[in-house]
Amino acid sequence: MKKKLYLMMIAFLGMMGVSNAQAQNQECMTNLSIFSEHVKVKNYDAAYEPWKMVYETCPDVHRAIYSYGERILKDKIDKAPEADKTAYIDELMGVYDNSRKYFESKFPLAGVIIDKTLVLQENKKISDQEIYDQLHKAFTEDKANFTNPKALYMYFSSLVDLHNAGSKDLQSVFDAYDDVTEKIEVENKKQIDVITKLLPKEEAGTLTSREKRTLKVATSYSEAFGTISGSIDTKLGQLAECENLIPLYQKSFEEKKGDVTWVKRAVGRMFSKDCTDDPMFRKLFEAQLALEPSASAYMYGGALKIKAGDSSGAIADFNKAVELETDNYKKSDILYKIATIYRNGSKSTARNYAQKAIDANSSNGKAYLLIASLYAGSANQCGTTSFEKRAIYWKAADMARRAGRVDPSLSSRANQSATSYAAKAPDKTMIFNAGMAGKTVTFSCWVGGSVKVPNL
Repeated sequence: MKKKLYLMMIAFLGMMGVSNAQAQNQECMTNLSIFSEHVKVKNYDAAYEPWKMVYETCPDVHRAIYSYGERILKDKIDKAPEADKTAYIDELMGVYDNSRKYFESKFPLAGVIIDKTLVLQENKKISDQEIYDQLHKAFTEDKANFTNPKALYMYFSSLVDLHNAGSKDLQSVFDAYDDVTEKIEVENKKQIDVITKLLPKEEAGTLTSREKRTLKVATSYSEAFGTISGSIDTKLGQLAECENLIPLYQKSFEEKKGDVTWVKRAVGRMFSKDCTDDPMFRKLFEAQLALEPSASAYMYGGALKIKAGDSSGAIADFNKAVELETDNYKKSDILYKIATIYRNGSKSTARNYAQKAIDANSSNGKAYLLIASLYAGSANQCGTTSFEKRAIYWKAADMARRAGRVDPSLSSRANQSATSYAAKAPDKTMIFNAGMAGKTVTFSCWVGGSVKVPNL
């Protein structure tokens, strides 16, 4: 009898436990709905208490606990007196950690580390060394999800600061520079692919509302990658000048000459910094050619031959580089670089190569900018009257605008160029006095083609 009564009591307590759990879960769902609605209208103060109840009681009920919790706590941090900020920052750090504990697939490692680091940096709660250590962990362990433009810059910037303080060597700075710039190129290419796909539809006026949002986001990200790319180059500054590169590569050459990645990066950096007159460049170039007779190696060989006055040999190497490259984006970059070599010589040849670069990759904004500068630099050769000569700047401005449209990462530079060119074109007074409003100016110089004069 006592045993039967004991079993009945256990069953009753078990039912009470299930009932309490159900009630508790229902309360969590109610509060989840309440704080979600508050967050949607940015009423974060009202959202905090119901959010906290769900976070502490049912941490695995929905991922919104963490995505919305971040917004709630960031608002608390912004508004809190200085003495209270630390508590909210610590609470937010816990939210980031628990987001991966309960919803690991929804919150990638790199994203969580970046979020934590940015919050701590914004609130001056982290050192340069800690910033670098955390972001290095994110970059090396979860590179695919390391896509935040600001964090990419912060990662590299903290390393340069550590080098300047004497705790990191120059080679580690160059390695990180190459890794980060390559990552920026990869991520920007993803945005450019989206833009390239949607741009014709935008120009035709057939974008859906969803596609408009997608295009806006892709354009914004591409612009951000363009901005940080320039900032990273600025941060690197004189560290990458020839006087630093040459002794570094001389010191490391024997040890590294069999490492194709190191050799290719060294050759590329010396080429981009115009250190090609130094014998070290030829050693590196020949090492690359022996390790991997790639397209870029032949391009560098062509550059050396141009300096030696062997233009026919250079052209042969350039054409070999183009033939070897199978990736259209890389082929476009090679063609663009060849165009830049010719820009101070034969402008028509430079444009031909730039146009080939565009044919290989229609989103190569740098090629459009180069053509624009070639046009602008030919004003005095393209017309008999002052009006005709200045009309070439309209054509240059159009090309510059196109550069920023196909590759928003170049938008700042493209807009500046377009504005500068447009300012040199005939103004309204000149158009009126010449009686050219709405007419067409044809160019008989190497530029060819024509441009329509704006109506007044």
